[in-house]
Amino acid sequence: MTDFFVIASGTSDTHVRALAEHVLEELKRDGAAAHHVEGLAQGRWVLLDYVDFVIHLFHPTLRSFYQLERLWSDAALIPVESQGAGA
Repeated sequence: MTDFFVIASGTSDTHVRALAEHVLEELKRDGAAAHHVEGLAQGRWVLLDYVDFVIHLFHPTLRSFYQLERLWSDAALIPVESQGAGA
């Protein structure tokens, strides 16, 4: 299992892939390498497993379909404000 899930959406397959690649690069720069990556080539649903936390990046259609937040409805939600492209 893991301690935290991060669930986010991109606006397209290309956007989801770009988000995932950016997360991978930034966390690697900070010394954290992903233990496992799935779905990066397709960009519909990318899973980045860092063991202590798992990042799910979705195309909006798939996020709506799978509703992972519903599966973990008993977990505490910690909303994050959008930082924008320049932050």
